[in-house]
Amino acid sequence: MTVSLPLVVLLGFFAWAAVKFLGVRTWIVVLIALFGFWLSDTFLAPAIESGTRSGVDIVNGSHD
Repeated sequence: MTVSLPLVVLLGFFAWAAVKFLGVRTWIVVLIALFGFWLSDTFLAPAIESGTRSGVDIVNGSHD
């Protein structure tokens, strides 16, 4: 059985768990999310997207 889960849902779950169980303050999570949002508008965005896609491909393996 294969389950497809968007990366943003997984990251959202980890953020929620960090606030709930690790005591990370909510404003820190919001600040990091805003940083990522603003970073996506810079020249680094293509490199970050490529690296993320490569990492996901490595984790998923090849499905030929």
